Amino acid sequence: MRCEKGRRSRKVATLTAAGAVRSFRGVSTPRDAPTSLFGALRFIGPGLILTASIVGSGELIVTPKLAGEVGFDLLWLIVAGCVVKVFVQIEIGRFTLAQQKTSLEAFDEVPGPRWRVSWLVWLWLLMYLCAISQVGGIVGGVAETLAAGGWNVSRPVLAIIVGGSCSLLLAVGSYKWVEIGSTAMVAGFTVATVVAVGALQWTEFRIGSSDVVRGLSFHLPQNFGTAFAALGIIGVGASELVYYPYWCLEKGYGVATGRPDGSDAWFARARGWMRVMRTDAWFSAVIYTVATVAFYLLGAAVLHAKKLQVTDKGLIDTLAHMFLGSLGAWSLWVFLAGAFFVLYSTAFAASASNARLLADALSVFGVKKYADEAARVRMVRAACIGLPLYATALYLIWEKPVALVFVGGVGQGIMLPFLGLAALYFRYRRTDVRLRPGGAWSLALWLAVAALALAGAYQVVDLVTKLTR
Repeated sequence: MRCEKGRRSRKVATLTAAGAVRSFRGVSTPRDAPTSLFGALRFIGPGLILTASIVGSGELIVTPKLAGEVGFDLLWLIVAGCVVKVFVQIEIGRFTLAQQKTSLEAFDEVPGPRWRVSWLVWLWLLMYLCAISQVGGIVGGVAETLAAGGWNVSRPVLAIIVGGSCSLLLAVGSYKWVEIGSTAMVAGFTVATVVAVGALQWTEFRIGSSDVVRGLSFHLPQNFGTAFAALGIIGVGASELVYYPYWCLEKGYGVATGRPDGSDAWFARARGWMRVMRTDAWFSAVIYTVATVAFYLLGAAVLHAKKLQVTDKGLIDTLAHMFLGSLGAWSLWVFLAGAFFVLYSTAFAASASNARLLADALSVFGVKKYADEAARVRMVRAACIGLPLYATALYLIWEKPVALVFVGGVGQGIMLPFLGLAALYFRYRRTDVRLRPGGAWSLALWLAVAALALAGAYQVVDLVTKLTR
């Protein structure tokens, strides 16, 4: 039974990769990877989709909330949170690319207790449910943005419009549609946010060099709960670590690498496309780190100075002060437009990713067997329609967008250390020595996993403490 399931899983992974051929510059057979940086940049894309899902609830809602509470003190955590998880992201991507497996198929091979599937897949399922609630919070945030922009319609109706339009766009779209749409929606607001930070220097909220030095100095505030929830969402969250291999397959990295036959030519191609994958991951990391730091600085300089707290009540009105304080009253519409696009792009990209995960999960759990790639695509499309509507229903039941986002943040924070351990297992037990990274990279990976373990341990202790009070 196990062997039969393994063969079926490998078939699905191959079909998943094959289904992306048309979106990968016409590549339908194995080919060598570009060797120059410019050549590699021509083939990036998966990380840009992650950027769209990252620069949303974490950056626009949770990061300013944290900055409003503690000021500049945790700037170091924001930067570290954006950087350390990239090592885990690439290590998981390295294994799935070499083995031509999806994330869940890889997790199902992690040793330990199992019932139908590995314990890690069950743990992922719990996090997945939390991630859906996070999308519900984002849908609510978009509805709040539209309401603040003067739409004379109730927030529940606006949320239904948002969720329904997201389902429609995803149902008729493809990989390229998701990549282009997500990137475009994030780019404009990121630029506007960086400009807003620069404009602060000519206001009463000017950021001094001492503020930045203090923010980059390691120290912990008394209330660290929001900080660890933020760590689960900012940068590459646990959800994005799981999403990434799916988008790499759909981009076509697996097709270009070819089936792992163990030949010297295959190893050369694998190393080449792994370099492209690293370029993609770090390029996107630079973008979302700049965006996250900009949001944090705005929150620390304006919200903290005004003693404004980001809560469910008046969410968008409170966040708008970041732009009003730097650019003036005219910038309200810039903020509202940007907030709409950045939050909508997050719901859009996260729902597209969650749909692919759901289709794969049904196969890994043995619930559904796909006869061919067309059957899998139909399931993905059905999930693209259903998941945004389900997330919208969660918001309609519990109209607390910040709380819904934090549920997702806590779930991801708890999952992070286990993904780190999985990355170490793949690195030392399952990756061929010819594809393993060097000593400096391995040290950085260990440090990243240790940081994630500390964050996850705090999340568990904090959650148990709250439940037992």
